This record gives sequence, structure tokens and C-alpha cells, in this order.
Amino acid sequence: MIRAAVLVSGDGGKLQTILDSMYFGEIPNFELTAVICTEPDAYALRRASNSGVQTFVVEPSMFPTKLSYSMAISNKLKDMDIDLVILAGFNMPLGVISTQFRKRVIGVYPSLIPAFVNCDESPARAALERGCRVTGATAYFADIDGNIGPIIAQQAVEINPNDTPETLERRIMEEAEWKLLPRAIILYCQNRLEIHGERVVIRPEIPRN
Repeated sequence: MIRAAVLVSGDGGKLQTILDSMYFGEIPNFELTAVICTEPDAYALRRASNSGVQTFVVEPSMFPTKLSYSMAISNKLKDMDIDLVILAGFNMPLGVISTQFRKRVIGVYPSLIPAFVNCDESPARAALERGCRVTGATAYFADIDGNIGPIIAQQAVEINPNDTPETLERRIMEEAEWKLLPRAIILYCQNRLEIHGERVVIRPEIPRN
């Protein structure tokens, strides 16, 4: 059984997709042990509580540095024997979490990596301004520095002529991010993901007898 924790900061839309996948029994060998949130009034906490998942609030303002903050979360994760860390809209640097849970941190980013990584504006707005015809999202493993590392899966989203940054962001979220994150978790829990250098190989699913 994979013991997982979700790190989140806001509404929890991505968290809800995980909770829904759990409800419908789509994620094998998976236990969502805890949701850790940066904000005490985030709606994500209500989503987790309504599903019977234990929640914790760890506020950044209570710590003198971002490093000490990440250490506090990492220690909490280790105390709970967490196997997999899931980023679902977490707005803080990972710090030591990415090293102490190396190759065990999964997230999703709203562009087709390597496009528009670390851009100053939203990836959707950047894609529109560059005249892209297609954008999308990428599920990934965090690298040792807490950045986007090996790619697990990608989902393309076509850009419509009448798209605004807001409508495109919403469609990327609904058509790509919300689908990719549960899919990546399922593959991880099926032990089908192998990291070879900077590349993820997805092993074929073993048929059940």
C-alpha cells in the first residue's frame, strides 16, 4: 500500500480529482494519509475533511526561513511514513522535501514542458502571446532541486481563436491537469514508472489472470 500525502495551498481543485479517483476505486494500492496546507482557510481543507482525510495546516509565516519551513513539512511526512508526495497547487519551494523524498514527488504543470517553464507570467498567457496553436499540461517527477524533472505524461489542449488567458487556463486545468495528475498517481502505484536519467519509462501493465 502506497501511503501518500498531498501538499496544497488553495482551492484544492487538483486534490478533488484525486479524491474522486479514490472514491471510484481507480487508484490501486493507494492510501491518502494526509493533506498538508499552507493556508488555514483554504477550501482544500474542507474537501479533504469531507472525504475523511486527515488535514494539517503548516503556515509559512510561522517559520523564519523557507528552508526551515520545508524541513518542518519533510519531518512531518517522515513521521507519517509517507511513500509518495503529491503537489496539488502547492505555492512554496520544496526545499529539502525534494531531496529527502527524491523520485517520490509528483506534480503537474500547465504547459507542455519544456515550453514556458518559469515564465514571469502565466503559461497560458505566454502561449497566447506567442501565437501557439497547442498547449497543455505535463505530469512530472520533481528533481533534486525541487524543479520540474523527468516527464511522466503530457496532455495537449488546442488553443481556440477566441481564447483569453482566463478561458485557456480553465481549459488546461479541466482537460489536462485534472486528468494527468490522477493518471500519474495510478502509474506510480502500479509500479509502472521507471526513471532512467532524465527520462521516465512507463512499463506495460501486467494483465490480471
